[in-house]
Amino acid sequence: MKSPNKLRLEIVEDRENYVDLLLLADESKEIVREYMNSGELYAITYGNRTIGICLFTFHPNEIVEIKNIALISSFRNQGFGKMVIKQAFEYFKQQSKKEIIVGTANSSISNIVFYQKAGFRFSHIVHDYFLRYPQPIIENGIRALDMIMFRKKLTDYRANFSNKPTS
Repeated sequence: MKSPNKLRLEIVEDRENYVDLLLLADESKEIVREYMNSGELYAITYGNRTIGICLFTFHPNEIVEIKNIALISSFRNQGFGKMVIKQAFEYFKQQSKKEIIVGTANSSISNIVFYQKAGFRFSHIVHDYFLRYPQPIIENGIRALDMIMFRKKLTDYRANFSNKPTS
């Protein structure tokens, strides 16, 4: 069993050292470089090891966006992503933020499932978002074209983190 007490989000100052981790969630180095210096970047650590990265950006009306979140492959599908999201919910709720939003490609089936299980609700679609990428992205035999946006109202957040709807 993974201990949530060993999982930490640690603020990153030297962002250049984390480009490779950011590229785990976003295939375009050019696009990553456009946004990597915005918001707050956190290394996801478990014990003494960096296992991933999470970039939060901030919007008007107390909205936080998960701009990039990635775990190294050997730490995926073990509950670490859920623990990171839970910590983010708790932290930003304490900071009086109202909502967290996140987007993923229409082709990222596992991400679409993950965010809904984490309590996010479908918000809207940003059509043709991925057409600006230098190379086409294909996942699950589907070309990434549109960004599917999800949102989670932090006023509805319950600490038990289940896939049961809260709003």
